[in-house]
Amino acid sequence: MQKALKILLTILLLSPTFGAAQTISVSDGTATGTFSTDQPTGVITAEDDANTDAAIAQRLRDILGELGGFEDVTVQVSSGIVTMRGTTLSSADTARLDGIAARIEGVVAVENLTVETADVVRRLDPVRDRLRARIEQFILLIPMLAIAAVAFAFVVTLGFFLARRKVLRRLSPNAFIADVYRMIVRLVFVVLGIVLALDILNATALLSTILGAAGIIGLAVGFAVRDTVENFIASIMLSIRQPFRPNDAVEINGDTGLVIRLTSRATILLSFDGNHIRIPNATVFKSRIVNFSSNPERRFMFEIGIAPNADLAAMRHLAEDTVASMPFTLSDPAPSAWTERIGDGAVILTVAGWIDQRETNLVLARGEAIRKVKAAIEAAGVDVPDTSYRVELIGGAGIPPSVGTAAPFTPQQIKSRKAAQSQALTDDDISTPHNDALDRIVTAEQADSDKPNLLREGAPEE
Repeated sequence: MQKALKILLTILLLSPTFGAAQTISVSDGTATGTFSTDQPTGVITAEDDANTDAAIAQRLRDILGELGGFEDVTVQVSSGIVTMRGTTLSSADTARLDGIAARIEGVVAVENLTVETADVVRRLDPVRDRLRARIEQFILLIPMLAIAAVAFAFVVTLGFFLARRKVLRRLSPNAFIADVYRMIVRLVFVVLGIVLALDILNATALLSTILGAAGIIGLAVGFAVRDTVENFIASIMLSIRQPFRPNDAVEINGDTGLVIRLTSRATILLSFDGNHIRIPNATVFKSRIVNFSSNPERRFMFEIGIAPNADLAAMRHLAEDTVASMPFTLSDPAPSAWTERIGDGAVILTVAGWIDQRETNLVLARGEAIRKVKAAIEAAGVDVPDTSYRVELIGGAGIPPSVGTAAPFTPQQIKSRKAAQSQALTDDDISTPHNDALDRIVTAEQADSDKPNLLREGAPEE
């Protein structure tokens, strides 16, 4: 029965309709095997030569002995049919036997009855052999690793030495850009050191893998710290082309104050109330910046109400002449006044004048101009109406008549008040450009060496 089964399998294998992907299982009562798709092809001779069978068997045993891992495999050849029994280390080795046997000349068919071994110790032998081979290879590679490490350390040390040279400071507009240059130099030399070390180890193919992994990691980190990166780039741009100077009065994104410093992350302002305002540089770079100090000439404006029955043209010229007569106002541009609107019980004039803010305090100059224009209008016999509303309770029980009623001033008191008003501010007071208290705070902040400032005098201004 077994012989008939073998003849039937041989006919099927030689049939042109027997697909290459088919597998047939056979059993002889002791073992189970498969006929692989990798079977020999060609014309089968009519002669049955025992010497040929012996030669095929010996050749196959020699090949399996050289390969290793097939020590438990037995080979028998009868009429050109190769029968293999035993155990292999893995299913891949079992399938490999079919291809080896099929390539030997004179083989008619291959009957592979081998199975994968269940012996754990035997299956771990290849792992042990591979581990031993890798340890031996690493030991042989130690001298080259030492040379590669020395070369890498030398290149990196050279890069850090060059990065500390003062030439980078002379090439950069400020200390922050110099630090960026140093960082770039260090990074370039580190990459050169890695390339040199890998070239010594003959492993430059790893460089593309390392760069690819670094690119993916850099992309992920970039998305995670996008705001920080944006802030860093904005700091570089602001430090190269400075839109303001230290002590400049600016308005940034609705915040107004004196510039204290520009750091690598934020712009620090001191508000006119004495508060510190920290604005991220990315916001500063994208926002509308109003620099009140970039132009020495600055205009002040105020509104004043006059009686509706007054000569508006005469009052307008009077206001202009009064502002022009003040010592701190500029003749070019000249002061101006115009009728703004008609209010409740008064006509509103808008008066404007120009000062040199390097020499004159804007707030004090505006206040002094209001005082003098109001006095000039009243001296001309024109009322300056009070347009505010007052509520008086008439006939209220328990309210003394004197409450809410101010006693009239005597002529002597009026004269004394006018004299005091005329001496309210002196020219020296108005000639102070800034508030002394704010100036002291800004100066103290800028003198702190522990807080670096990227703003410097003489840098290109945007």
